Order: sequence, then C-alpha cells, then structure tokens
Amino acid sequence: MTESTVRGPQEGFTEDITINLSLLRKRIKNVHFRIEQIILGSETETKVNLLYLGNLASVAVVDEFRKRIHSIQIDSVLDSAYVEEWIQDKTISPFSTLLNTERPDIVASHLLEGRVGVLVDGSPIALVGPVTFFQLFISPEDYYQRAIIATLLRWLRILSFMLATFVPSLYIAIVSNHQEFLPHSLLISLAAQREGVPFPAFIEAVIMMATFEVLREAGLRMPRIAGQAISIVGALVLGEAAVSAGLVSAAMVIVVAVTAISNFAAPSYSFGITQRLLQFFYMILASVMGLFGVLCGSLFIVVHLASIKSFGVPYLSPVAPTFLTDWKDFLVRVPRPWMKTYPQMNDTKKKRR
Repeated sequence: MTESTVRGPQEGFTEDITINLSLLRKRIKNVHFRIEQIILGSETETKVNLLYLGNLASVAVVDEFRKRIHSIQIDSVLDSAYVEEWIQDKTISPFSTLLNTERPDIVASHLLEGRVGVLVDGSPIALVGPVTFFQLFISPEDYYQRAIIATLLRWLRILSFMLATFVPSLYIAIVSNHQEFLPHSLLISLAAQREGVPFPAFIEAVIMMATFEVLREAGLRMPRIAGQAISIVGALVLGEAAVSAGLVSAAMVIVVAVTAISNFAAPSYSFGITQRLLQFFYMILASVMGLFGVLCGSLFIVVHLASIKSFGVPYLSPVAPTFLTDWKDFLVRVPRPWMKTYPQMNDTKKKRR
C-alpha cells in the first residue's frame, strides 16, 4: 500500500508471520536460509524471527542483531516499530539506521546481498539492516527497469531530496539577507509581491509549511475516499485565499508547492518525514544566519551522518569509507551482467556472485 511500483511484484506482507515467511521461502529456495525465532514481550509473547543467509551474512552483523534483540526487556510487542526503537543505533537522529518495508521482494533482495531481516508477528512491516544513507534513495523499481532508466530515476530522487530540503531555506536566506544574488528584474518582482505582506519571510514560510503539514496529516487520517479530495481542495483554496488576503506572497506559494511535490518523490514514507524535519531545521538557520547558516547546517548534517553506523557499517558507505566496487549500484545502476561481486561494505562471506 505504501510502496507501489508500476513494474514488479504486487505482493505485500500481512499481519500473519507464517504467511510472511512463506512469501520469502517462495523467493529464496536455499538450504542456507536461516530463521531464528525469539519470543519477546512478557505479556504478549510475540514471535520475532531473525532472517539471514548463513553462507552470505557477516557473522558479526548477525551476532549483533541477535544480541540486541535478546536484550529487549518489554511487556508487549505489537509491531515491528517496537523492536526497531530498541535495536537501532542512533536513538536521537532523524535518519533511520534500519530499513522498514512491506514488500517481500525487497527483503529477499537484501538477504541475498548478505543483510539481515526481522519479522514480527502481527506486523506487515519488516526490518532490514544494516542500511546506509544512499540506500534510502533506492526504489524497488530500480531493479525492474533497464539500467539507464533506473539511473535517471535515482538522480531524480536525489534532486527531489535537495529541492525538498533546501528550497524553503534558500528562499528565506536570499529574500531576507542576500538580495544581491537575484537578477534585478526578479528582485523587483519579489519586492512588489511582498509589499503588502505583514510578516518577514521566515514567519511567512512557517505559516505556509505548517498549514500544508496539517492538510497532509488530515488527508492521511480522513477516510481514503475523501482524504485526497480534502488535501487538494484545501491546499488550493487556502493558498489562493492567503495570497488574496495579502498574508503571503505568490512566490512563497510556489516555493511550498515545489517543496511538497519534491517530498512525495521519496521512496519510503519514513524518509519523507526525515526530509520534512530537515526543512524546518534549515529554515531556522537561514532566518538567523542566511546562507552561512545553511552552509553550517549542511556541514553539521554531513558530520552527523559520518558519525552514524548501522550495525557496524558506516552510514555514508560506499563514499566514506570508499568501496569502489560498490559504486556499481550507488549513484548509477549498472546492467546486471556487470554486478559480479557482493557489496563490499556488507563484509559478506562470499565475494563474487
């Protein structure tokens, strides 16, 4: 429901762990496929399955998964999110160190690259690790399309991430502190639009972004039939009314629209939420220090990403540290006949496919 593709399997996990295991067994007919069952929750006694391929997965990663799951002391486990919060590497971070997915083909593909999966009885969402930052831009459809198309789509997602993260903050910084960066004609146009706006650019952006977030949340919580209509009509009516009333400028409506549309290009819903958090972080820095604040925030995020590890794997792999053989499925996706090695950053037992 949340990870649809045009070309590819249309199966998804259910709340029954037995069915979920059968969906994976259908894809991985391998004697080395290991399933370890752990019971968690003193009251619920929930079944949690640890999944990996014994001939591929790193022993250190499997042991770390097993140790963290066994260390969970809780009375109830009702969803995989309960387990995720216990075993993730960074508790206070907007970036997830575990991939959550409802697609059995994604879990199977990660297991076949030496990673580890976790299934929780009663939850249709599986967990996969270790995960890196650049894998958050990968969609399952990348492997069901030709290599050149998959590469272009991946670049488009990276561009969408940059737009969703930086467009509001750059607008605030330039309009408030760096008007000299704008062409003369555009500067005059923006000044004319903002002539009757009573708020500074930062307050204007916060009002519009917060309003859109409320509309987005309302669309998610409303019944599916009416949810999308309310979101679209609400955004159109409120945007037009706000410009007509002189509360915001027309340029700000365009900025919010570009940001919102770019945010929807995120392959996973959780990564989209991360982008939305970064938007407000950069907006605050831009309002205080202008473009210098945006630059400082970018350096801070890069340092933060470099400090994160996902079950011992650096979060910025294969860039830092550099694994050149893994660049075949990084910014580009090379044709399958060229992918003759397993990801080096996963430290798999076998090196060649």
